Amino acid sequence: MPGALARKGSGMHPPFLGFAPIGEGGQDLLEIEAEIAGSVWKVEAAVGDRVEEEQVLLILESMKMEIPVEAPCAGVVRAIKVEEGATVEEGTVLVLIESE
Repeated sequence: MPGALARKGSGMHPPFLGFAPIGEGGQDLLEIEAEIAGSVWKVEAAVGDRVEEEQVLLILESMKMEIPVEAPCAGVVRAIKVEEGATVEEGTVLVLIESE
């Protein structure tokens, strides 16, 4: 079960298939959002890391299940908006990735 959605424009797309072009100067930043309420169990990426498509960025825990949050595309992690142990709601922005 995927743990995040990436948003494109005004509509929601299946997990990991869209992006929100929030960058400037030709850079696309993807807002990776929590798909389900839970807690941040483990952060596996760091700001500045180069990640591959489907690489695990962090792991959410919800209803005693571990839910990996994967990168929707290859890119560079520009921000991690949550810390381990934090409680998140559905739609919370977790990570910003600059797509390649």
